[in-house]
Amino acid sequence: MASFNKLQPFVEAVAEKKHDLGSDQLVIALTNTAPDATDGVLTDLTEISYTNLSSRNITTTSSAQTTGTYKLTLTDLTLTASGGAVAAFRYVYIYNDTATNDDLIGYYDNGSTVTLGDGDTYTIDFSASNGVLTLA
Repeated sequence: MASFNKLQPFVEAVAEKKHDLGSDQLVIALTNTAPDATDGVLTDLTEISYTNLSSRNITTTSSAQTTGTYKLTLTDLTLTASGGAVAAFRYVYIYNDTATNDDLIGYYDNGSTVTLGDGDTYTIDFSASNGVLTLA
């Protein structure tokens, strides 16, 4: 999987208590629109249609700090197309569905378009050893 890229507004959102990454519901958003580092909320994106796609909810494995470095670790998520194809996408965003404005956290760039036909799966590998993100 590609590297995680945090979005600039996420830093301010953390400082202003918009995120409780240990308990808020994080969700995947899929798009073909190239990222803008200043995107801050879900409505800044043009999402694909999620018809025929399994749940995009993410499970948090751990949210903790050790010696002053915080690490967010998420459970890998497998998306499955069922009942038909899913619209093509390139970018995989993580956003906070609990936050009032569905604040964006960051994204992965697949490097090319991903297509899922009926029955196909796409696994998002959130590194268990490195975590999705660290704050030091």
